[in-house]
Amino acid sequence: MKAQGNRGVGRIFVSLGMVLGGKAGAGIVSLGYLLLATRFLGPSDYGVLVLVHAYITTVCGIVEFPSWQAVVRYGAEAQRRDEPHRLARLLRYGAKVELIGGGLAILAAVLLVPLVGPHLDWTPKAMAFAPFYAFAVLGSVRSTPAGYLQLCGRFDLLGLHNLVQPIFRLGGALIVIACGWGLRSFLVAWLVAALAEFTVLWAMGFWLAARNLGEVLRQPGKGDVAAENPGIFRFLIASNADVTLSELAGRVAPLVVGWVMGPAMAGLYSVAQRATVIIAQPAQILGSTAYAELAHVVAEGHGGSALRRILGKIVGIGLLAAMPVVAVVALFPRQILHLLAGEAFMGAAGVMIVLVLARAIALIGPPCSSAISALGHPFRSMAANLLASLVFLSALPWLLAHYGLMGAGIQALGQSIVASGLLVLLVWRSSLER
Repeated sequence: MKAQGNRGVGRIFVSLGMVLGGKAGAGIVSLGYLLLATRFLGPSDYGVLVLVHAYITTVCGIVEFPSWQAVVRYGAEAQRRDEPHRLARLLRYGAKVELIGGGLAILAAVLLVPLVGPHLDWTPKAMAFAPFYAFAVLGSVRSTPAGYLQLCGRFDLLGLHNLVQPIFRLGGALIVIACGWGLRSFLVAWLVAALAEFTVLWAMGFWLAARNLGEVLRQPGKGDVAAENPGIFRFLIASNADVTLSELAGRVAPLVVGWVMGPAMAGLYSVAQRATVIIAQPAQILGSTAYAELAHVVAEGHGGSALRRILGKIVGIGLLAAMPVVAVVALFPRQILHLLAGEAFMGAAGVMIVLVLARAIALIGPPCSSAISALGHPFRSMAANLLASLVFLSALPWLLAHYGLMGAGIQALGQSIVASGLLVLLVWRSSLER
Protein backbone atom coordinates (compact mmCIF):
# COMPACT_ATOMS: atom_id res chain seq x y z
CA MET A 1 0.00 0.00 0.00
CA LYS A 2 2.90 2.36 0.77
CA ALA A 3 4.37 1.75 -2.68
CA GLN A 4 0.98 2.46 -4.20
CA GLY A 5 0.82 5.73 -2.25
CA ASN A 6 4.26 6.72 -3.52
CA ARG A 7 3.21 5.96 -7.08
CA GLY A 8 0.06 8.05 -6.55
CA VAL A 9 2.10 11.02 -5.32
CA GLY A 10 4.48 10.56 -8.22
CA ARG A 11 1.64 10.62 -10.75
CA ILE A 12 0.17 13.73 -9.13
CA PHE A 13 3.44 15.63 -9.38
CA VAL A 14 4.14 14.42 -12.91
CA SER A 15 0.70 15.75 -13.84
CA LEU A 16 1.39 18.95 -11.92
CA GLY A 17 4.66 19.35 -13.80
CA MET A 18 2.89 19.03 -17.15
CA VAL A 19 0.35 21.71 -16.25
CA LEU A 20 2.95 23.96 -14.64
CA GLY A 21 5.06 23.74 -17.78
CA GLY A 22 2.25 25.52 -19.58
CA LYS A 23 1.73 27.81 -16.58
CA ALA A 24 5.41 28.78 -16.59
CA GLY A 25 5.18 29.85 -20.22
CA ALA A 26 1.86 31.54 -19.49
CA GLY A 27 3.43 33.36 -16.55
CA ILE A 28 6.16 34.80 -18.73
CA VAL A 29 3.63 35.94 -21.33
CA SER A 30 1.36 37.32 -18.58
CA LEU A 31 4.26 39.35 -17.22
CA GLY A 32 4.55 40.92 -20.65
CA TYR A 33 0.95 42.10 -20.87
CA LEU A 34 0.98 43.20 -17.23
CA LEU A 35 4.05 45.37 -17.85
CA LEU A 36 2.32 46.93 -20.87
CA ALA A 37 -1.12 47.42 -19.29
CA THR A 38 0.04 48.96 -16.00
CA ARG A 39 2.45 51.39 -17.62
CA PHE A 40 0.11 52.38 -20.44
CA LEU A 41 -3.06 52.78 -18.35
CA GLY A 42 -1.72 53.86 -14.95
CA PRO A 43 -3.21 52.87 -11.56
CA SER A 44 -6.68 54.41 -12.08
CA ASP A 45 -7.55 53.06 -15.55
CA TYR A 46 -5.81 49.78 -14.81
CA GLY A 47 -7.94 49.63 -11.67
CA VAL A 48 -11.11 50.06 -13.74
CA LEU A 49 -9.96 47.29 -16.09
CA VAL A 50 -9.36 45.01 -13.10
CA LEU A 51 -12.70 45.92 -11.49
CA VAL A 52 -14.72 45.19 -14.64
CA HIS A 53 -13.01 41.83 -15.01
CA ALA A 54 -13.32 41.05 -11.28
CA TYR A 55 -17.03 41.88 -11.41
CA ILE A 56 -17.62 39.48 -14.29
CA THR A 57 -15.60 36.65 -12.73
CA THR A 58 -17.37 37.14 -9.39
CA VAL A 59 -20.83 36.91 -10.95
CA CYS A 60 -19.65 33.94 -12.98
CA GLY A 61 -18.26 32.21 -9.90
CA ILE A 62 -21.54 32.62 -8.03
CA VAL A 63 -24.00 31.74 -10.82
CA GLU A 64 -22.15 29.27 -13.05
CA PHE A 65 -22.38 25.51 -12.44
CA PRO A 66 -19.07 23.76 -13.25
CA SER A 67 -19.22 19.97 -13.33
CA TRP A 68 -15.59 18.86 -13.47
CA GLN A 69 -15.53 17.26 -10.01
CA ALA A 70 -18.58 15.12 -10.85
CA VAL A 71 -17.05 14.18 -14.21
CA VAL A 72 -13.83 13.06 -12.51
CA ARG A 73 -15.43 11.30 -9.52
CA TYR A 74 -18.17 9.40 -11.34
CA GLY A 75 -16.16 9.10 -14.54
CA ALA A 76 -13.43 7.25 -12.59
CA GLU A 77 -16.06 4.69 -11.52
CA ALA A 78 -17.32 4.32 -15.11
CA GLN A 79 -13.78 3.81 -16.40
CA ARG A 80 -12.94 1.26 -13.70
CA ARG A 81 -16.09 -0.72 -14.57
CA ASP A 82 -15.53 -0.32 -18.34
CA GLU A 83 -18.87 1.46 -18.92
CA PRO A 84 -18.29 3.81 -21.88
CA HIS A 85 -22.02 4.48 -22.41
CA ARG A 86 -22.38 5.62 -18.81
CA LEU A 87 -19.32 7.88 -19.21
CA ALA A 88 -20.69 9.39 -22.42
CA ARG A 89 -24.03 10.14 -20.77
CA LEU A 90 -22.20 11.71 -17.83
CA LEU A 91 -20.17 13.97 -20.14
CA ARG A 92 -23.22 15.10 -22.09
CA TYR A 93 -25.09 15.79 -18.85
CA GLY A 94 -22.16 17.74 -17.38
CA ALA A 95 -21.82 19.83 -20.53
CA LYS A 96 -25.54 20.63 -20.59
CA VAL A 97 -25.61 21.69 -16.92
CA GLU A 98 -22.48 23.81 -17.27
CA LEU A 99 -23.55 25.61 -20.46
CA ILE A 100 -26.97 26.45 -18.99
CA GLY A 101 -25.24 27.82 -15.89
CA GLY A 102 -22.93 29.88 -18.09
CA GLY A 103 -25.87 31.38 -19.95
CA LEU A 104 -27.53 32.37 -16.67
CA ALA A 105 -24.25 33.92 -15.46
CA ILE A 106 -24.00 36.08 -18.59
CA LEU A 107 -27.60 37.25 -18.14
CA ALA A 108 -27.02 38.10 -14.46
CA ALA A 109 -23.82 39.99 -15.25
CA VAL A 110 -25.57 42.11 -17.90
CA LEU A 111 -28.54 42.96 -15.68
CA LEU A 112 -26.42 44.00 -12.68
CA VAL A 113 -24.03 46.34 -14.54
CA PRO A 114 -26.16 49.51 -14.01
CA LEU A 115 -26.34 48.79 -10.27
CA VAL A 116 -22.70 47.90 -9.65
CA GLY A 117 -20.72 50.05 -12.08
CA PRO A 118 -21.42 53.50 -10.57
CA HIS A 119 -20.36 52.32 -7.09
CA LEU A 120 -17.01 51.18 -8.51
CA ASP A 121 -16.37 54.50 -10.32
CA TRP A 122 -16.28 52.96 -13.77
CA THR A 123 -15.71 55.40 -16.62
CA PRO A 124 -18.61 56.01 -19.07
CA LYS A 125 -16.85 53.95 -21.75
CA ALA A 126 -16.35 51.08 -19.31
CA MET A 127 -20.02 51.26 -18.29
CA ALA A 128 -21.10 51.15 -21.93
CA PHE A 129 -18.92 48.16 -22.78
CA ALA A 130 -19.43 46.16 -19.57
CA PRO A 131 -22.63 44.41 -20.79
CA PHE A 132 -20.71 43.11 -23.80
CA TYR A 133 -17.80 42.13 -21.58
CA ALA A 134 -20.24 39.87 -19.72
CA PHE A 135 -19.54 37.27 -22.42
CA ALA A 136 -16.08 36.92 -20.86
CA VAL A 137 -17.94 34.61 -18.47
CA LEU A 138 -17.43 31.94 -21.13
CA GLY A 139 -13.72 31.94 -20.35
CA SER A 140 -14.58 30.09 -17.13
CA VAL A 141 -17.33 27.86 -18.57
CA ARG A 142 -15.05 24.98 -19.52
CA SER A 143 -14.85 22.63 -16.55
CA THR A 144 -16.49 19.63 -18.28
CA PRO A 145 -13.76 19.26 -20.93
CA ALA A 146 -11.12 20.07 -18.28
CA GLY A 147 -12.51 17.31 -16.05
CA TYR A 148 -12.44 14.80 -18.90
CA LEU A 149 -8.84 15.69 -19.76
CA GLN A 150 -7.91 15.14 -16.09
CA LEU A 151 -9.79 11.85 -16.04
CA CYS A 152 -7.79 10.67 -19.06
CA GLY A 153 -4.50 11.95 -17.68
CA ARG A 154 -4.02 14.48 -20.49
CA PHE A 155 -2.42 17.13 -18.34
CA ASP A 156 -0.15 17.96 -21.25
CA LEU A 157 -3.14 19.39 -23.11
CA LEU A 158 -4.23 21.31 -20.02
CA GLY A 159 -0.72 22.74 -19.84
CA LEU A 160 -0.90 23.90 -23.46
CA HIS A 161 -4.31 25.42 -22.87
CA ASN A 162 -2.87 27.60 -20.12
CA LEU A 163 -1.02 29.54 -22.82
CA VAL A 164 -4.14 30.55 -24.74
CA GLN A 165 -5.45 33.41 -22.59
CA PRO A 166 -2.12 35.19 -21.93
CA ILE A 167 -1.05 34.97 -25.58
CA PHE A 168 -4.29 36.59 -26.72
CA ARG A 169 -4.05 39.23 -23.99
CA LEU A 170 -0.45 40.06 -24.90
CA GLY A 171 -1.25 40.26 -28.60
CA GLY A 172 -4.23 42.47 -27.84
CA ALA A 173 -2.17 44.76 -25.60
CA LEU A 174 0.46 45.21 -28.30
CA ILE A 175 -2.19 46.11 -30.87
CA VAL A 176 -3.97 48.53 -28.50
CA ILE A 177 -0.76 50.36 -27.59
CA ALA A 178 0.51 50.46 -31.17
CA CYS A 179 -2.75 52.05 -32.29
CA GLY A 180 -2.89 54.45 -29.33
CA TRP A 181 -6.27 53.21 -28.15
CA GLY A 182 -7.48 53.19 -24.53
CA LEU A 183 -9.23 51.34 -21.75
CA ARG A 184 -12.17 50.05 -23.79
CA SER A 185 -9.80 48.46 -26.31
CA PHE A 186 -8.03 46.64 -23.49
CA LEU A 187 -11.42 45.30 -22.42
CA VAL A 188 -12.04 44.10 -25.98
CA ALA A 189 -8.67 42.33 -26.00
CA TRP A 190 -9.41 40.59 -22.69
CA LEU A 191 -12.85 39.56 -23.96
CA VAL A 192 -11.35 38.00 -27.08
CA ALA A 193 -8.86 36.14 -24.87
CA ALA A 194 -11.70 34.73 -22.73
CA LEU A 195 -13.63 33.54 -25.80
CA ALA A 196 -10.48 31.88 -27.17
CA GLU A 197 -9.93 30.17 -23.80
CA PHE A 198 -13.48 28.77 -23.96
CA THR A 199 -13.27 27.62 -27.58
CA VAL A 200 -9.88 25.91 -27.39
CA LEU A 201 -10.56 23.80 -24.30
CA TRP A 202 -13.98 22.62 -25.51
CA ALA A 203 -12.35 21.69 -28.83
CA MET A 204 -9.64 19.71 -27.00
CA GLY A 205 -12.19 17.91 -24.83
CA PHE A 206 -14.47 17.04 -27.75
CA TRP A 207 -11.55 15.77 -29.83
CA LEU A 208 -10.28 13.49 -27.04
CA ALA A 209 -13.77 12.21 -26.16
CA ALA A 210 -14.55 11.51 -29.80
CA ARG A 211 -11.26 9.66 -30.18
CA ASN A 212 -11.72 7.57 -27.01
CA LEU A 213 -15.46 6.94 -27.11
CA GLY A 214 -16.15 7.07 -30.83
CA GLU A 215 -19.78 6.56 -31.83
CA VAL A 216 -20.72 6.05 -28.17
CA LEU A 217 -20.25 9.78 -27.53
CA ARG A 218 -22.78 10.70 -30.22
CA GLN A 219 -25.24 7.93 -29.40
CA PRO A 220 -24.72 6.86 -25.78
CA GLY A 221 -28.03 5.03 -25.61
CA LYS A 222 -30.78 5.41 -23.07
CA GLY A 223 -29.90 5.65 -19.40
CA ASP A 224 -30.67 7.56 -16.24
CA VAL A 225 -27.68 9.66 -15.16
CA ALA A 226 -29.06 9.97 -11.62
CA ALA A 227 -29.58 6.21 -11.27
CA GLU A 228 -26.19 5.35 -12.75
CA ASN A 229 -24.36 7.88 -10.56
CA PRO A 230 -26.00 7.75 -7.11
CA GLY A 231 -25.95 11.09 -5.31
CA ILE A 232 -24.76 13.08 -8.32
CA PHE A 233 -27.26 15.95 -7.86
CA ARG A 234 -26.32 16.43 -4.21
CA PHE A 235 -22.65 16.08 -5.10
CA LEU A 236 -22.90 18.69 -7.89
CA ILE A 237 -24.60 21.21 -5.61
CA ALA A 238 -22.12 20.70 -2.78
CA SER A 239 -18.99 20.64 -4.93
CA ASN A 240 -20.08 23.77 -6.80
CA ALA A 241 -20.83 25.59 -3.56
CA ASP A 242 -17.44 24.50 -2.24
CA VAL A 243 -15.55 25.76 -5.31
CA THR A 244 -17.54 29.01 -5.30
CA LEU A 245 -16.85 29.70 -1.64
CA SER A 246 -13.18 28.73 -1.79
CA GLU A 247 -12.59 31.21 -4.64
CA LEU A 248 -15.10 33.86 -3.61
CA ALA A 249 -12.84 35.93 -1.36
CA GLY A 250 -10.12 36.27 -4.00
CA ARG A 251 -12.69 37.44 -6.54
CA VAL A 252 -14.69 39.72 -4.28
CA ALA A 253 -11.78 41.39 -2.47
CA PRO A 254 -10.74 43.66 -5.41
CA LEU A 255 -14.38 44.75 -5.76
CA VAL A 256 -14.61 45.65 -2.07
CA VAL A 257 -11.31 47.54 -2.28
CA GLY A 258 -12.60 49.44 -5.32
CA TRP A 259 -15.96 50.10 -3.66
CA VAL A 260 -14.39 51.46 -0.45
CA MET A 261 -11.17 53.06 -1.73
CA GLY A 262 -11.64 53.65 -5.47
CA PRO A 263 -10.21 52.21 -8.72
CA ALA A 264 -6.63 53.40 -8.15
CA MET A 265 -6.32 51.44 -4.90
CA ALA A 266 -8.00 48.47 -6.57
CA GLY A 267 -5.27 48.70 -9.21
CA LEU A 268 -2.56 48.62 -6.53
CA TYR A 269 -4.22 45.66 -4.82
CA SER A 270 -4.53 43.79 -8.10
CA VAL A 271 -0.83 44.18 -8.86
CA ALA A 272 0.01 42.93 -5.34
CA GLN A 273 -2.29 39.95 -5.93
CA ARG A 274 -0.70 39.31 -9.28
CA ALA A 275 2.71 39.01 -7.68
CA THR A 276 1.40 36.08 -5.62
CA VAL A 277 0.21 34.10 -8.65
CA ILE A 278 3.45 32.11 -8.60
CA ILE A 279 2.06 30.43 -5.47
CA ALA A 280 -1.69 30.74 -6.06
CA GLN A 281 -1.82 29.03 -9.45
CA PRO A 282 0.22 25.96 -8.43
CA ALA A 283 -2.05 25.62 -5.39
CA GLN A 284 -5.17 25.54 -7.56
CA ILE A 285 -3.55 23.19 -10.08
CA LEU A 286 -2.27 20.93 -7.31
CA GLY A 287 -5.80 20.63 -5.96
CA SER A 288 -7.32 19.72 -9.32
CA THR A 289 -4.54 17.30 -10.37
CA ALA A 290 -4.63 15.65 -6.94
CA TYR A 291 -8.39 15.24 -7.21
CA ALA A 292 -8.16 12.99 -10.26
CA GLU A 293 -5.68 10.67 -8.54
CA LEU A 294 -7.53 10.72 -5.19
CA ALA A 295 -10.80 9.90 -6.95
CA HIS A 296 -9.17 6.81 -8.45
CA VAL A 297 -7.77 5.85 -5.03
CA VAL A 298 -11.25 6.06 -3.47
CA ALA A 299 -12.87 4.25 -6.43
CA GLU A 300 -10.45 1.36 -5.84
CA GLY A 301 -11.49 1.14 -2.19
CA HIS A 302 -8.42 2.77 -0.58
CA GLY A 303 -9.89 5.81 1.15
CA GLY A 304 -8.38 5.80 4.64
CA SER A 305 -4.73 5.72 5.62
CA ALA A 306 -3.56 5.50 2.00
CA LEU A 307 -5.35 8.71 1.14
CA ARG A 308 -4.00 10.50 4.24
CA ARG A 309 -0.47 9.41 3.39
CA ILE A 310 -0.72 10.67 -0.18
CA LEU A 311 -2.30 13.93 0.96
CA GLY A 312 0.37 14.56 3.60
CA LYS A 313 3.12 14.22 1.02
CA ILE A 314 1.32 16.50 -1.43
CA VAL A 315 0.83 19.27 1.14
CA GLY A 316 4.35 18.93 2.56
CA ILE A 317 6.03 19.20 -0.83
CA GLY A 318 3.81 22.12 -1.80
CA LEU A 319 4.68 24.08 1.35
CA LEU A 320 8.41 23.41 0.97
CA ALA A 321 8.29 24.62 -2.63
CA ALA A 322 6.52 27.83 -1.57
CA MET A 323 9.02 28.85 1.11
CA PRO A 324 11.68 30.28 -1.27
CA VAL A 325 9.01 32.35 -3.04
CA VAL A 326 7.78 33.83 0.25
CA ALA A 327 11.37 34.67 1.19
CA VAL A 328 12.11 36.41 -2.11
CA VAL A 329 8.92 38.51 -1.98
CA ALA A 330 9.54 39.43 1.67
CA LEU A 331 13.11 40.55 0.94
CA PHE A 332 12.59 42.35 -2.38
CA PRO A 333 9.00 43.67 -2.53
CA ARG A 334 9.78 47.08 -4.04
CA GLN A 335 12.07 45.63 -6.67
CA ILE A 336 9.41 43.12 -7.71
CA LEU A 337 6.73 45.81 -7.94
CA HIS A 338 9.03 48.09 -9.92
CA LEU A 339 9.58 45.27 -12.40
CA LEU A 340 5.89 44.36 -12.62
CA ALA A 341 4.26 47.77 -12.77
CA GLY A 342 6.62 50.70 -12.19
CA GLU A 343 6.96 53.43 -9.57
CA ALA A 344 3.27 54.34 -9.60
CA PHE A 345 2.44 51.04 -7.87
CA MET A 346 4.98 51.13 -5.03
CA GLY A 347 2.19 51.60 -2.47
CA ALA A 348 1.34 47.90 -2.82
CA ALA A 349 4.67 46.65 -1.38
CA GLY A 350 3.49 46.00 2.20
CA VAL A 351 0.24 44.26 1.33
CA MET A 352 2.04 42.12 -1.26
CA ILE A 353 4.20 40.54 1.47
CA VAL A 354 1.16 39.65 3.56
CA LEU A 355 -0.71 38.32 0.52
CA VAL A 356 2.10 35.99 -0.50
CA LEU A 357 2.25 34.59 3.05
CA ALA A 358 -1.53 34.07 2.94
CA ARG A 359 -1.21 32.29 -0.41
CA ALA A 360 1.46 29.99 0.99
CA ILE A 361 -0.77 28.96 3.91
CA ALA A 362 -3.69 28.54 1.50
CA LEU A 363 -1.67 25.89 -0.36
CA ILE A 364 -3.03 23.45 2.22
CA GLY A 365 -6.64 24.04 1.21
CA PRO A 366 -7.12 22.79 -2.39
CA PRO A 367 -5.63 19.30 -1.88
CA CYS A 368 -7.64 18.88 1.35
CA SER A 369 -10.85 19.99 -0.37
CA SER A 370 -10.12 17.56 -3.20
CA ALA A 371 -9.61 14.72 -0.74
CA ILE A 372 -12.86 15.51 1.11
CA SER A 373 -14.78 15.64 -2.19
CA ALA A 374 -13.17 12.43 -3.44
CA LEU A 375 -14.37 10.77 -0.22
CA GLY A 376 -17.90 11.90 -1.11
CA HIS A 377 -18.31 14.70 1.46
CA PRO A 378 -18.07 17.99 -0.48
CA PHE A 379 -20.59 19.59 1.91
CA ARG A 380 -17.96 19.43 4.66
CA SER A 381 -15.41 21.29 2.60
CA MET A 382 -18.11 23.78 1.61
CA ALA A 383 -18.95 24.41 5.26
CA ALA A 384 -15.32 25.21 6.10
CA ASN A 385 -14.94 27.60 3.19
CA LEU A 386 -18.32 29.19 3.93
CA LEU A 387 -17.40 29.91 7.54
CA ALA A 388 -14.01 31.39 6.66
CA SER A 389 -15.43 33.48 3.80
CA LEU A 390 -18.35 34.89 5.79
CA VAL A 391 -16.24 35.87 8.79
CA PHE A 392 -13.42 37.57 6.95
CA LEU A 393 -15.20 39.04 3.92
CA SER A 394 -17.75 40.70 6.20
CA ALA A 395 -14.84 42.22 8.14
CA LEU A 396 -13.04 43.52 5.02
CA PRO A 397 -14.75 46.97 4.78
CA TRP A 398 -13.95 47.64 8.46
CA LEU A 399 -10.36 46.47 7.97
CA LEU A 400 -9.93 48.75 4.94
CA ALA A 401 -11.37 51.70 6.84
CA HIS A 402 -8.98 51.21 9.78
CA TYR A 403 -5.82 49.82 8.15
CA GLY A 404 -6.04 51.05 4.57
CA LEU A 405 -4.92 48.69 1.82
CA MET A 406 -3.16 46.51 4.39
CA GLY A 407 -6.63 45.58 5.67
CA ALA A 408 -7.07 43.46 2.54
CA GLY A 409 -3.88 41.59 3.39
CA ILE A 410 -5.06 40.98 6.96
CA GLN A 411 -8.37 39.62 5.61
CA ALA A 412 -6.59 37.25 3.21
CA LEU A 413 -4.17 35.99 5.88
CA GLY A 414 -6.90 35.38 8.47
CA GLN A 415 -9.10 33.56 6.00
CA SER A 416 -6.23 31.32 4.84
CA ILE A 417 -5.36 30.30 8.41
CA VAL A 418 -8.95 29.52 9.42
CA ALA A 419 -9.98 27.76 6.20
CA SER A 420 -6.81 25.63 6.02
CA GLY A 421 -7.08 24.61 9.67
CA LEU A 422 -10.71 23.57 9.30
CA LEU A 423 -10.04 21.62 6.11
CA VAL A 424 -7.18 19.67 7.72
CA LEU A 425 -9.47 18.65 10.59
CA LEU A 426 -12.31 17.70 8.25
CA VAL A 427 -10.19 15.62 5.87
CA TRP A 428 -8.77 13.73 8.85
CA ARG A 429 -12.25 13.04 10.18
CA SER A 430 -13.62 12.03 6.76
CA SER A 431 -10.74 9.64 6.04
CA LEU A 432 -11.14 7.92 9.44
CA GLU A 433 -14.72 7.04 8.48
CA ARG A 434 -13.61 4.89 5.55
